[in-house]
Amino acid sequence: MLSKTLGIAFMPINLLIELGVLGILLLATRFASLGRKLLVVTMALIALCGFSPFGNILIYPLEQRFPAWDASRGAPDGIIVLGGPIDPDLSQARNTPVVRNAADRLFATAALARRYPNARVVFTGGSANLVAIEAKEGDYAATILEELGVPKERLIIERQSRNTQENATFTKAMVNPKPGERWLLVTSAYHMPRSMGLFRKAGFPVEAYPVDWRVGGNGDLFTFNKMSTDGLARTETAAREWLGLLAYRVTGRIDELLPGPGKD
Repeated sequence: MLSKTLGIAFMPINLLIELGVLGILLLATRFASLGRKLLVVTMALIALCGFSPFGNILIYPLEQRFPAWDASRGAPDGIIVLGGPIDPDLSQARNTPVVRNAADRLFATAALARRYPNARVVFTGGSANLVAIEAKEGDYAATILEELGVPKERLIIERQSRNTQENATFTKAMVNPKPGERWLLVTSAYHMPRSMGLFRKAGFPVEAYPVDWRVGGNGDLFTFNKMSTDGLARTETAAREWLGLLAYRVTGRIDELLPGPGKD
């Protein structure tokens, strides 16, 4: 509940807008000088996040934490893809699956399923809304994956999870992995450290299969954005992950602030 209320309020862009509104309100009071200063600082920070490489600098270490999966280790027994790409509300309203972002997760899963025909395929994702709704990501994931060539009989859909911790816990309970089995975890590269930490904490050893990169390489650490929306989006995405990692570490839900490879 806190992550979906206070967490949203303190996201960088939301916080800057809130500070800007506060600055405007202060202009009509005896604290007008403070309001003007607050507006100047707010606009400067928005420009920094939007046009500078600040977002790239924040997201780069997250995406670099886990290398590409090594296929030479052999075929996996199962493939798990985390929810996030599908908008269940829009899908329900339009009566068709609507993918808004991170579509690479679905494409990569379909490609892996074709490459390893004996592997089980799990999609885990319900609704991230604070208030429960009927529409769940899992309700539409099967349709997309089937259209991408994954046979229906190979699919396992987990539709109750509301966050990554529940992805790990509910998926483990559903598939009951056996000792020695090898499972791949498919999610966005920036989201992989938090995801791996949570699956490890749940006692479900998985191998990272990062996709959906947002930064091309270390050269992007010095590249300014032509469109402010690009920089703002990357800043928001990175900040959400770093805050999530910090919150999960403080509450003991993960064992490291920045989980890395070498413990699978």
